[in-house]
Amino acid sequence: MSRTEAPPLPEPLRVPVADSHTHLDMQDGTVEEGLARAAAVNVTTVVQVGCDVKGSHWAAETAAAHPSVHASVALHPNEAPRIVHGDPEGTARQGAREPGGKAALDEALAEIDALAALGHVRAVGETGLDFFRTGPEGVAAQEESFRAHIEIAKRHGKALVIHDREAHADVLRVLADAGAPERTVFHCYSGDAEMARICAAAGYFMSFAGNVTFKNAQPLRDALAVAPTELVLVETDAPFLTPAPYRGRPNAPYLIPVTLRAMAEVRNTDEDTLAAAVYDNTARAFDF
Repeated sequence: MSRTEAPPLPEPLRVPVADSHTHLDMQDGTVEEGLARAAAVNVTTVVQVGCDVKGSHWAAETAAAHPSVHASVALHPNEAPRIVHGDPEGTARQGAREPGGKAALDEALAEIDALAALGHVRAVGETGLDFFRTGPEGVAAQEESFRAHIEIAKRHGKALVIHDREAHADVLRVLADAGAPERTVFHCYSGDAEMARICAAAGYFMSFAGNVTFKNAQPLRDALAVAPTELVLVETDAPFLTPAPYRGRPNAPYLIPVTLRAMAEVRNTDEDTLAAAVYDNTARAFDF
C-alpha cells in the first residue's frame, strides 16, 4: 500500500455533515472532484481556510463559485513572523522573502480585512499562536497579528478560527484580554480535558480532526468526552492529519466519516445523532 495513495471512500454517513476546516488548495485533483467525493459520503459542506493573503483570496473566490464551500481568511500564525522578519529559507509556499517589517504586516492585514467584509467569507482564521514552528523572535509578530484578526472578526461579525499549537495558556490569555468574538472555533483542538472545560465555559467551539484517532492521543479523546455536544465540530485539516488507519496518507474531506465514527465511539453515542449535532453546530459557528 503506497503512502501517497489516497485512502478508499468510507461507507457514507446517513446524516449530512460538514468539514469545518480544510485546505482544498493543497489537495490533489480539482475542487469539483474533491467536493463530489465528499458529497458521495454525505459530507455536504466544507469550510475552506486561507493561511496567507494569496490563499485567502483563493478561499474567497472558491466559496463564491461553489455553494457548498464557505471561506475563512487569515494570515496563519507562522505567516506573520515571515512577513515581518523575512523567510530567507523559503519555508512557506511563497519561497524566500525579504523582511518587510510592521508596514508589510499592516498591508497584509488590510487585505484580510477587506476579504472579511465579503458575504461568502464566514470566518477570520486560521489565526492564533504557534510556538512549535516559530521561535521566541517571532512571538511578538504572532501576537500582534492574532489581536488584529480578533478585531477584524468582531468588526465584521464573523467567526474566529484559532490555530493553537503548544501555546494554550497564551491563546486563552489573548482571547480573554482582547475579548473573543461571539463565535470562536478552536480548530484541530489540541488541549486536554481541563482546557476543554475552560473552552466550554467560554462558549468556544472545539473542532476535532483525524489525530483524535491516533494511538497516543488519549488526552484528546478525554477532552472530546467532556466537551458539550453543542460545541463539538469535526474537520479534516486536509491534506494533513489523516485519521487511522490511513495515517500518513493524503487526507481529504471525504474521510470525515472515519473521524466522526471514532468520535461517536469516544462519546458513546450513535453516528447519526453526532452527525446531526455537528452539522447544526457548524452552521451556527459559521452562520450559514
